[in-house]
Amino acid sequence: MEKLSNSKVTIATIQKYNFAFQKRFGQNFLIDDFVIAKIIRAAEIKKSDTVLEIGPGIGTLTQYLAEAAGQVYAVEIDRNLIPILDETLADYDNVTVINDDILKTDIAALAAKSETGRLKCVANLPYYITTPIIMELLEKRLPIDSITVMIQKEVAERIAAKPGTKDYGALTLAVNYYASTSLAANVPPNCFIPRPNVGSAVINLKVLDKPSVEVRDEALMFKLIRASFNQRRKTLTNGIANSSELDFTKEQAEQALTRMGLSPTVRGETLSLEQFAELSDTISNLNS
Repeated sequence: MEKLSNSKVTIATIQKYNFAFQKRFGQNFLIDDFVIAKIIRAAEIKKSDTVLEIGPGIGTLTQYLAEAAGQVYAVEIDRNLIPILDETLADYDNVTVINDDILKTDIAALAAKSETGRLKCVANLPYYITTPIIMELLEKRLPIDSITVMIQKEVAERIAAKPGTKDYGALTLAVNYYASTSLAANVPPNCFIPRPNVGSAVINLKVLDKPSVEVRDEALMFKLIRASFNQRRKTLTNGIANSSELDFTKEQAEQALTRMGLSPTVRGETLSLEQFAELSDTISNLNS
């Protein structure tokens, strides 16, 4: 079968099965082999790798993953796409299609079946559920080496942002706690059927063996981060004092910042992940 990255083949396949795009699943099928090549290259897929693909759609990216990897597990939530995938992936005996919600899939069990016991995750993610999926994969500390995903450009820029910039926020810090991040490609809307209303980007997350910073109370650090960005225009001390998740006073927050050599009027958006970890340890010590 001719590759689905040819838009004519994609359209013919959709028409053959009278497939109706489901808005609730955020379906936009990739039709650009140049972009697909960038995804494969960014993910550093080798024959020894087992790949977990989230949302294969009609199998466009899956075909290329199957040629590059040793084994591919493709998890697709839309049961209407399963008959199409049976046809488009019929030539690849190293692909297993699983009709399931990725947030309910036993990913560790799939990893256990691979030669290395680990996976590389690749996906063209639905925009509406991008963050929950990425954080699920990272926070559960699953046996995943890397996550290479096509996501909304705006979200990719937030993940890769630097302190003090407008895109920098809680998502930046959360992802960078678990992984090193790099933008691999910008992708315009005309690379998809149907065309999305926004630009996309491919981002590569290399999952770290251990978190990027040491902190005594991980949960407390993330509460401080959320407090900082929930009220972005306020000073960090006001954000902490006003947070329903925390029981520190403004004075305690100011004291902790002073001990760190920072101004009591500093805003959270200027602090690095390392500084939030230090703040967490410092304010915890004061409270005890």
